Amino acid sequence: MNAEVLNEYLPLFGNAALLTVWLGLAGIGLSIVIGLICSLVQFYKIPVARQIVRIYIELSRNTPLLIQLFFIYYGLPKIGIKTDPAVCGVVGLAFLGGSYMAETFRSGLEAVDKVHSESAFTLGLNKLQTFIYVILPQALSTSIPPFVANVIFLLKETSVFSAVSLMDLMFTAKDLIGLYYNTTESLFLLVVFYLIILLPVSLLGTYLEHKLGTPGVRQSIRKNAASRKERKTTIKEGVVNVGN
Repeated sequence: MNAEVLNEYLPLFGNAALLTVWLGLAGIGLSIVIGLICSLVQFYKIPVARQIVRIYIELSRNTPLLIQLFFIYYGLPKIGIKTDPAVCGVVGLAFLGGSYMAETFRSGLEAVDKVHSESAFTLGLNKLQTFIYVILPQALSTSIPPFVANVIFLLKETSVFSAVSLMDLMFTAKDLIGLYYNTTESLFLLVVFYLIILLPVSLLGTYLEHKLGTPGVRQSIRKNAASRKERKTTIKEGVVNVGN
């Protein structure tokens, strides 16, 4: 591996990483908004809109992001809707991510025990107050692990943006390999920069899961751990007794 080549390529990969992160965050931000709206439609079983959301989720989750980008970038201009590569990337990522976020938030909302809502109504809270102060905090807390997994997944999916001529990390690596054949150096920097982007997200997600996870979930984890430890101790004692 040539150190001079690595130093020469570092600024190029740095600029590509900034573009990747910016597009990824923009797409993820939109996907959160879309996912929250769709999850509320499903949770409250709004007629007609619920069926539309279901169709959108199935269509989005069962088609690759690359195909979606091709449709937006090359297909929509045929009917007069033109987009530049950056807009295409953000819209495509939001379209894909919205369906995953919708299912994540929906599962979180449905995990909240109905007793909590009934207790809130008994205390005099209306439906909006109950949702904001009782249901939503618990749902978001429960949704942290799958939410972080979705964020990491969507950031990795930005690697297909190169298909619509965006100068992201993958495009930069393929371009340099094609021009100068420095495959090892290019792929090494590609892996390093993706780790720089994704590893902090993963660590932050683990921290949030431990700090903001619902008390019931944390208590269940502790009980399961204690139960496993107790079973191991019992088995060891049984083995010792048999040996004696």
